[in-house]
Amino acid sequence: MRKDYILECCVDSVESAITAAHNGADRLELCSNLIIGGTTPTLSLYQTIREHTDIKIHALIRPRFGDFLHNAIEFEVIRKEVAQFRKAGAQGIVIGCLTADGLLHREQMKRLIDAAGDMHITLHRAFDMCLNPMETLETAVSLGVNTILTSGQEDNCLAGLPLLKQLEQAAAGRLTIMPCAGVNANVIQTLLAETGFTCFHMSGKKTLESGMIYRNSQVHMGLPGISEYEIFATDGMAVKEADRVLSLA
Repeated sequence: MRKDYILECCVDSVESAITAAHNGADRLELCSNLIIGGTTPTLSLYQTIREHTDIKIHALIRPRFGDFLHNAIEFEVIRKEVAQFRKAGAQGIVIGCLTADGLLHREQMKRLIDAAGDMHITLHRAFDMCLNPMETLETAVSLGVNTILTSGQEDNCLAGLPLLKQLEQAAAGRLTIMPCAGVNANVIQTLLAETGFTCFHMSGKKTLESGMIYRNSQVHMGLPGISEYEIFATDGMAVKEADRVLSLA
């Protein structure tokens, strides 16, 4: 059994959660609306997944698409959702709040971490939108953050590899740097060869064709260019191959 590495899969459905768990994922980042970067999942989604698997679940707490500047009302929603997922039994939360000038919002983060109690704390990709990553890393350490999820402030982790290496060195074991964005088995092989990372985050998505026979092609319900008749789901083979690479490392 693989012990030295953690493979985290980001999922937004029961089916994807079960697929990830059955193909080697060690834990889930659970969200809704992964296609727009993820928003807070419902408690019923969490509870239904828990009925089917005992895999560790870290809940993304993000009330909406867009930036990570949260007013008092939004923040109160976030705080309540942290408390709800703690009560529900989630092992971790994935959070991030910034100030308008691109700093980690120390006060908001502290209140959320306090509300989380002994849950695992991941600082999500708000980190990739911050002004000074090294300064933000130190703030995260001082707050007690356990993991930073980051692409190295680029669209994919290979492009961000120079910064990822700097972050790994600066973290010095005080918290875990978890690469994300574009992670697959081949990318994991590259990261293993060039870094000391032990935790990897992937979605491993594939596109499924809708089962709908009748289709109205004139109406678009969401983002331009995204069909209502395409469904995004976790590719079990992609997860299994990533698990295989880690098992052989």
